Amino acid sequence: MLPNNHDNQSIPSFMRDGAALHYTDTGSPDGRPDAPTVFFGHSLMFGGWVFGPQIAALRDQYRCVAIDWRGQGDSPASKDGYDMDTLAEDAIALIEWLGVAPVHFVGLSMGGFIGQRIAARRGELVRSLTLFDTSAGPHDPDKIGRFKLLSRTYPFTGIGPLRGSVVPLIFGPTFRADPANKPVLDEWERRLRRCRRSGISKAVMGVANRTGVEHEIAAISVPTLVVVGEDDANTPPPVAQRIVERIPGARLEQIPACGHTSTLEQPDEVTRLLRDFLSRSSQPDYTTEVSR
Repeated sequence: MLPNNHDNQSIPSFMRDGAALHYTDTGSPDGRPDAPTVFFGHSLMFGGWVFGPQIAALRDQYRCVAIDWRGQGDSPASKDGYDMDTLAEDAIALIEWLGVAPVHFVGLSMGGFIGQRIAARRGELVRSLTLFDTSAGPHDPDKIGRFKLLSRTYPFTGIGPLRGSVVPLIFGPTFRADPANKPVLDEWERRLRRCRRSGISKAVMGVANRTGVEHEIAAISVPTLVVVGEDDANTPPPVAQRIVERIPGARLEQIPACGHTSTLEQPDEVTRLLRDFLSRSSQPDYTTEVSR
């Protein structure tokens, strides 16, 4: 089953420092104008659409906003600003512009790099933090050369010749082995081909060159859920465990038979975990409970 497709919707955008940033916004649920907002930040080589199943399930209870990072999804390539700190400022600007703070921030991989920065530095903007398949550290030194080579090669080749090496990094073996999932893989490639190659190349380099925030995340004081696929080849379970050890009161969940793109590989389980966490983290005594 394919995730929600926003192709036929009008995609709003706003400008920041010369960059056009696109996003989707479900608006407040009917009869719930004061419903809290869930703000979604996607992973590298995707767009907000990677959260399609979760947005479809949650939009009756929450306002759901999903940003497309510079050069990815429906956001056009910009001249610069692909580093994680600038992208964090992009997200902060959108949250403040929409007037939806504090938000439940949900970040997948690259989105998690950004979410941790926001929660540590601008905690007043965040109601809770959910981190899927991500890291608090810099790029794995054993993998950084591979990512930089991908960044240098991509402008000349696009995804076609690189698909065979990229797909195993972002989708787990169980998901790839099931022929029923081919439409999702094809949809991912179709959407990626729509993006300018220069934007994707710079986004890959931004991830490869990111600095770690291990020294910052102990300052995160909001309820935090960390989720990882047991077969995640990019940010495996020990990486998730290190985040949990640094954020006070954070909880870890591991999803069996799941790789890096958990929101698409195991959408029902991800939605169940997310719905439960959002509901519990909204309780008045939750922060006190996890801080003990």
